[in-house]
Amino acid sequence: MRLRRIELFHVAVPLRSKIAHASHQRVASDNLIVRATLDDGTTGYGEGVPREYVTGETIETCFGALRRFDAAEALGAPADWPGVVRSLERLELPETREDARGMAGNAARCGLELALLDACGRRLGVTMGEAVRGLGEASSIASEAPHGVRYSGAITAASEKKERISAWKMRIYGFAQVKIKVGVAGQDDASRLGRLRSILGKRCDIRLDANEAWGADEAVANYAPLRRFGATALEQPIAHAEVGRLAEMRPRLGVAVMLDESLCGWPDGVRAVKEGLCDVFNVRLSKCGGLIPSLRLLALAERAGLESQLGCHPGETGILSAAGRQVASNVKRLRYLEGSYDKHVVRENVIEEEITFGYGGRAPALTGAGLGVTVDRERLERLTVRREEVDFGG
Repeated sequence: MRLRRIELFHVAVPLRSKIAHASHQRVASDNLIVRATLDDGTTGYGEGVPREYVTGETIETCFGALRRFDAAEALGAPADWPGVVRSLERLELPETREDARGMAGNAARCGLELALLDACGRRLGVTMGEAVRGLGEASSIASEAPHGVRYSGAITAASEKKERISAWKMRIYGFAQVKIKVGVAGQDDASRLGRLRSILGKRCDIRLDANEAWGADEAVANYAPLRRFGATALEQPIAHAEVGRLAEMRPRLGVAVMLDESLCGWPDGVRAVKEGLCDVFNVRLSKCGGLIPSLRLLALAERAGLESQLGCHPGETGILSAAGRQVASNVKRLRYLEGSYDKHVVRENVIEEEITFGYGGRAPALTGAGLGVTVDRERLERLTVRREEVDFGG
């Protein structure tokens, strides 16, 4: 198998409503979709969601990185699935190699890697989830066979009325876990959590996400009045610039601390373990560089005795949703799982199948070759803002 061509799509994904948290708010999502074509014409798709405020990437930087990179040479000519996995284990963009945090180019790498896995998987009749069992570094976390999964719900910062409606939906729909955004300017989080906890019920596992909203000197005091609501984790309470302070703050916070914006690349993970900065890793495919780098981080957390969340980016299409499902349904232990919000978040998707989770957040493993879903080319073209092609000849 050889790679003949990649096509880069800047896709503007319309959202059903505004998504807001302490760091950002958006009504549409600018995503990168990559289509890879092999020498026999087999195609595969991947997706990255560049966020300048997370990894420093934009659509422009992703296009530039993939335009300059020789993806055909990186893939080589693998003859079987283990060969594909070995080639992609070595896949590294120059931008990532030169970045101290190993995060520059992560969304671009994710889009490319997933497209190659999808194309090669379709060519060989292998589901992408087999990459979990094919990666030696992930052997400690790989499940023996694919299994169904259960996603958690999320309540973003909104008006009191909208938040109440969201909470009732979560309860009626049977979610066992719900994430709640906190730290948004002008909102009284203690009052909000009181209302939401009363609706969700005592048995619901809630966790809080501050999105870097608090300064290190105020975080313990800000969280103190929220402790009584029994959250099981607090995600990224302070900005990455102050993340080193978490080592001494964690015991005083009195809740499991999760890293998100401070966990983007391998060096971030190593630092977090070495300095004792957290209890939980939030691994997101696009933020962390794709399926294989994400599996490495999940395995690192396992070895260090930490827990993990497989997260997602609001506004990702069914391509990334499917990739996340492939990971989640083929690993043994995830403390929390986010994703497959498709029809609840995006107004128009690019895949033919409906893979949004069902009642209680439950969803089956995807069993088809590659990603296990089919991209609707007409919808993709309709949502495309810009397109480029990189041809590798042959």
